[in-house]
Amino acid sequence: MNLPADIGVKRRSLTVEAYHRMGEAGIFAPGERVELIEGEIVEMAPIGSRHSGLVNRINHLLVQSVGKRAVVSVQNPVRLSRLSEPQPDFALLKPRADDYQAATPLPEDVLLLVEIAESSLRYDRELKAPLYAAHAIPELWVIDVAEKILWIYREPREGAYARVEKTQRPGSLRLAAAPDIEVDLGALFS
Repeated sequence: MNLPADIGVKRRSLTVEAYHRMGEAGIFAPGERVELIEGEIVEMAPIGSRHSGLVNRINHLLVQSVGKRAVVSVQNPVRLSRLSEPQPDFALLKPRADDYQAATPLPEDVLLLVEIAESSLRYDRELKAPLYAAHAIPELWVIDVAEKILWIYREPREGAYARVEKTQRPGSLRLAAAPDIEVDLGALFS
């Protein structure tokens, strides 16, 4: 049951540190897919074959496109704040000698986030996109698996993206935060 926001009780948000302690204590079942969004633990949908197939395809395309100019991080956390640590399907990160072993990436490390939406389109577009914009993530791609649409979000401003485009034929895209990186997405929906 979700408590209404105006019920008059104080809520206590989890911090990223408390969330990690819960994981270390074994509170989450092995393999349970959860992420921390604005202090609340959110269950993530199971990964289906279409989703995992797109992860494989996009991973191949990104790795080929970026070479050593970025780190391709697959389904790993990005710490946005003390209350939010989502796990996007992909994060393209600025290169770092330790490949982010010493610390989880922060918003200033991110060039691009990618969310693949098989059953989570509304969640990704209505909750995560504004969250990413509020933390100045320069670019977000949301891939609508069912409709074969790529949503491209750019120019974060005041909790929203100023530019939002959609396409069923994405072609080649240059990253807003790294224009020297071009990703050919022509085969994305093949």
